[in-house]
Amino acid sequence: MVTKKNRQALVPNIRFPDFRNAEEWVPTALRDVSTPITEKVRSTKLTPVSITAGKGFVSQASKFGRDIAGDQYKNYIFLRKGDFAYNKGNSKKFPQGYVCQLHEFDEAAASSAFICFRLCEGLAPRFFQSFFDKNAHGRQLSRYITSGARSDGLLNIKPEEFFGIEFPLPPRKAEQQKIAECLSSLDALIVAETGKLAALRDYKKGLMHQLFPAEGETTPCLRFPEFLDAAEWKRQTLGPMTLKVGSGITPKGGQTAYKSAGYPFMRSQNVGWGELLLDDVAFIDDATHSGFLATEIKIDDVLLNITGASIGRSAVADNRIVGGNVSQHVCIIRVDKAEVIPGYLSQFLLGQQGQSQIDSFQAGGNRQGLNFEQIRSFQIPLPPMLEEQDRIAVLLSSVDTLIADQKNKTSELKAHRFGLMQQLFPSFAEAAA
Repeated sequence: MVTKKNRQALVPNIRFPDFRNAEEWVPTALRDVSTPITEKVRSTKLTPVSITAGKGFVSQASKFGRDIAGDQYKNYIFLRKGDFAYNKGNSKKFPQGYVCQLHEFDEAAASSAFICFRLCEGLAPRFFQSFFDKNAHGRQLSRYITSGARSDGLLNIKPEEFFGIEFPLPPRKAEQQKIAECLSSLDALIVAETGKLAALRDYKKGLMHQLFPAEGETTPCLRFPEFLDAAEWKRQTLGPMTLKVGSGITPKGGQTAYKSAGYPFMRSQNVGWGELLLDDVAFIDDATHSGFLATEIKIDDVLLNITGASIGRSAVADNRIVGGNVSQHVCIIRVDKAEVIPGYLSQFLLGQQGQSQIDSFQAGGNRQGLNFEQIRSFQIPLPPMLEEQDRIAVLLSSVDTLIADQKNKTSELKAHRFGLMQQLFPSFAEAAA
């Protein structure tokens, strides 16, 4: 048993000036600061809700396309705005392990798969939500859930164990509130920057729709002034315009063959939507590379993911990866630059028409894989002059740069928030050791 005598002082690394000399934080069980909610909806007409990762509570009808009625509905739990719910269910459609506070509805009906509770008066709900967030101190919660889970790995836990979870609590509500306000302001900034990222992606999507001719059309809706009087576009099969279409293989030994330096080895996770993602790029040595010369990357090769969940992502090879190799999940498309500009081809493949052609080869709409003959059969709309292709590629690539910069900005803010939480909350595990 941990007592005050045998544990370290429970204080965070960073404390606001008003609380630097305040009392240390107190280990507190969830049962001591909350009340379980067990009230059933019975005949009350409420919106049945579910939890969606990143969105919080949504109606079951919008998520699953159906609502709940009859005896099953009667046993749903009556939630009011501000109440919390933890999803202990085992359906893959639910994000297991999430604790969310109801903001979206004044009243709602929650499945019995949830453990629901209401915080006691005098506490700051946003402060507690920070503990429940899975990306930081929610690991304490996850540890308890895992220990109480069934042998099949489901994130289930008995209510009495759930309410027995302890976390450090500052004794003054003012300090709770200060931390909550700090994190809320940062959350608002993250939401705003995430919105800008979404807007940029929507902008590019709309721009691509205007820059490429629609199916059955021979000219696009939007054309650069110097090409307004140019000839109509023509659709051509990709195969005759290529010098190479092929992918690589996984080195013998798999990941054990990867090195910390050497020749870049491009896997599907390294090919993004119009960008190369090289933070976790693997490398292979001279001996391995010498056996993969047929899949050596050259400047301006178009890389296309051809298997798995990332199928259809494409980017153009630059000097950072020239001389490297690709795995069996990434296809090299090397084109005759007198026929098609590599950046133009990559951007077309990323657009709606390119993705539709990729989808058309997938049985039942399930994106499983592309073969080389299918890739060679792609129909590519081409303007009569290479200069027009180049202008389109440069414009869309510049938007990709804006998107990548905004994505990095958003990621940095999230990383800053994570680091800040580590400083604003004491490490309960270390203090209890």
